[in-house]
Parts: sequence; structure tokens; C-alpha cells
Amino acid sequence: MSDSRQKTLPKLLIVEDDLGLQRQLRWAYEDYEVLGAGSRAEAIDLLRAEEPDVVTLDLGLPPDPDGTSEGFATLGEILALKPDTKVIVATGHGARESALRAIAGGAYDFYQKPVDIDELGLIVSRAFHVHALEKENARLAETASDDNRVLGRMITGAPEMLKVARTIERVANADVSVMLLGASGTGKELLARGVHDSSSRRNGAFIAINCAAIPETLLESELFGHEKGAFTGAVKTTEGKIEQANGGTLFLDEVGDIPLPLQVKLLRFLQERVIERVGGRRPIPVDTRVVCATHQNLEAMIANGSFREDLYYRLAEIVIRIPALAERPGDAVLLARHFLTRFANDMNPQVKGLAPDALAAIDAWAWPGNVRELENRMKRAVIMSEGKLVTAGDLDLDGMGKDEPDVINLKTVREMADRKAIRRAIARTQGNISGAAKMLGISRPTLYDLLKQYEMQG
Repeated sequence: MSDSRQKTLPKLLIVEDDLGLQRQLRWAYEDYEVLGAGSRAEAIDLLRAEEPDVVTLDLGLPPDPDGTSEGFATLGEILALKPDTKVIVATGHGARESALRAIAGGAYDFYQKPVDIDELGLIVSRAFHVHALEKENARLAETASDDNRVLGRMITGAPEMLKVARTIERVANADVSVMLLGASGTGKELLARGVHDSSSRRNGAFIAINCAAIPETLLESELFGHEKGAFTGAVKTTEGKIEQANGGTLFLDEVGDIPLPLQVKLLRFLQERVIERVGGRRPIPVDTRVVCATHQNLEAMIANGSFREDLYYRLAEIVIRIPALAERPGDAVLLARHFLTRFANDMNPQVKGLAPDALAAIDAWAWPGNVRELENRMKRAVIMSEGKLVTAGDLDLDGMGKDEPDVINLKTVREMADRKAIRRAIARTQGNISGAAKMLGISRPTLYDLLKQYEMQG
């Protein structure tokens, strides 16, 4: 067998202290690259170096060959280092308790000694097959997440957000001010970056400032900069955020929190495209595009005199309203899977997916904190999860659903229900039409007909 072919074979690690049996098993598996270890230390060294997909493990290892303590310790270490490994444990006749304990501890399967080579061969073959399927599913899930990205960053499959993305793409190259309106946690900064990245200014700086997070006394200096000696502590001349964004985009988050005196100075910049630093007298021309966002009702603020109407119209040349997460059926599941993958890689690699009750809870929850709440819940759930699947309990969700709109026209209600169910099924099955049809209890042609009828993308 050539070296090149040897390298392409799946790797099987046999952990067995009986060297005669170890050699027998090596000879039995010509379809795999077989590795052998006689102790926990050897097994772990080979696992780190070779990363086999499947391991057969004798629970009776030295220094406890007549017991199981060393075998279970080895099982635990293998799964801690490489949670996707399929471990098949060996038990003696009548050792049902050990087999059940091993399965509960994460082993894939078990076999009884004395070894039946053919029987064990079937178990090993099935383990490699299952591992390959899981690997492919993970790859498809990752691809599906990429397919659901818009503006390069935002993950969505909901028509409501796709419409927002199309609007941003259309206005990005028009050098106008854009106002993003939406509740906290809906992704306004992500969309502001989408405006910048889709525009001709993409090679310039994107500078963001949260106007609500900076004390009123410091906000003017943060925005416009200051000259040396302008106030106590101003030991050098400093550019403000507007100037730093010259040639690029300035994102003013929570623009409704800018105090009235500073609104006047911001209006002058928008009208004349020049600024003066605090303590300065020299007008400085600045070519900066402004994108702003707020969750406040600016029209009500204009009415009560806390926000200037002329400034509003300068900032709101294009207004884009961002739907809440509860108004984007299917997106919560897509985003939950994205956050799970991201957090599990760093914080809890044994977590591989969402349990059915978690999917149902994510669908039903109203998400008052929007995407930010979902991200926080998923991070906590991944950290706290003790199994391979995140559960509704890990998410701390009680399953309460959001109120449905008061619609009594039967045709409209039917279409709304169909659309919502289809989006959720497609999101849960990660774009698999056959799987979505099965979940919905209809045939695949029927689902294709509905997608066409409702002008939805599969």
C-alpha cells in the first residue's frame, strides 16, 4: 500500500493492553489507518497527534486492568479533548452496568469480549459513517449560515430584513444621510456598517459613537475635537469623531440624546460641511457621511421641543425602519445556530446543537431584547449546558409566545400562518426542502407550490 493512499484512510485508534489482541484487530481493519495504544497516556498522545475519528477502548487498562477506573478516565479525557470522537468501549460478559455508564458518559457504542471481529467491524464501520454524516451536517450548517448573510455581515432569511438590506444597497452610493429607526438590540450598528461597506466610502474609516454613553459636557469635544488649552486637561490638539471619519462614515448611535445646544453645531456641520474644534476659530472642511440611529420617537421629541426639526430633516434624508426580531419569523433560529457555533468553539466544544424543546422555545419567545437578548441567552446556555444539545432550560425560556395580530380575514390569516410555518420549518432544517416538507406534514412538490404561490425563497 502506497504512502499516499495510507494518508487518505480514516484513522482508527485501538486502545487495548493485550498486545496479541491489538495485533489481531490491526490485521482485521485494512480499510482504516489503525493506531494502537496500550495505556491511557499512549492513547491521549495518539489522540492529540493523529486525531482519529473512531476509538475502540478496553475499559480494563493498567494500572487497573481488572477494573474500569482507568478506562473511564480515558473515555473522559478523549471526549474532553475531541468531543466528536466516536468511542466504542469493550465490556466483559454481563458487564451491562459498565456499558450503560459508558454510553451515559458519551461513548458511541459498546461491544462484548471475547471479540467477534465481524460484529465489531460492523460497529466500527457504522461509527465512521455517523461521524462523516455529522461532519457533513456541520459543514452544511456553516454554508447555510453564509447563504443567509446579507450586506456581508447580517444573518437573516426573513423577507422583512431582506427588504431592509435591498434598501440599504440602493441608497449606499447616494451621498445622503441615513437614519435607522428600530428598537434596542435590532442590529442598527451592523446595518450602519452595511451602508458604509456597500458605499464608495468603504475604504475610508467607519467611526461609531454612542451619544447616550458620553456625558453631555464631553460630547462636544468627542464629536468636534479640541485645541490644546481649550479646557483644563486639554494638553494637546485632538481630532473629534467627525474629523476622524473624513472620507468615510460617521455613525451617530442614539442621536436623540444629543443636547439642544450641540444640535445647533451639528446642524451647521451638516449644512456647510465644516467644523470648528472646541477652543478653535479656524473652520475645517470635512467630507464625512452621517448615518444615525435611535430607538426614540423623534417626531414626539420635535413636538415637545427637545429635538430640532431642521436637524431631523438633515439627518433623515433616507429613513429605514428595522423590524424587531419577533417580526422576522425564522430569523431567531438562524441566529441561535450562528451564536451557538461561535460560542461553543470558544467556551464549550461539547455543545453541538439545539434540542427540540429549545427550537420550540426560541420560535415561541417574543424576544423583547431582540438580537442582543438572543445573543446573551445563547452565550449563557452554551456555557451552562451539560450535554451536547442546548435545551429550553439552558436558555431559561418559559415558552410564552408573542401575541398574534388581530386579523379576521380567513384568507389572510391562512396565508400568514402558512408563511410563518414555512419560514420556521426551513430555518429549523437549515434550508433542507425535503426536511422542511416532512416537518410541515406535506409533500415536497406541495411545499414548492406554496413557495411559488407566496413568492418565497426556499
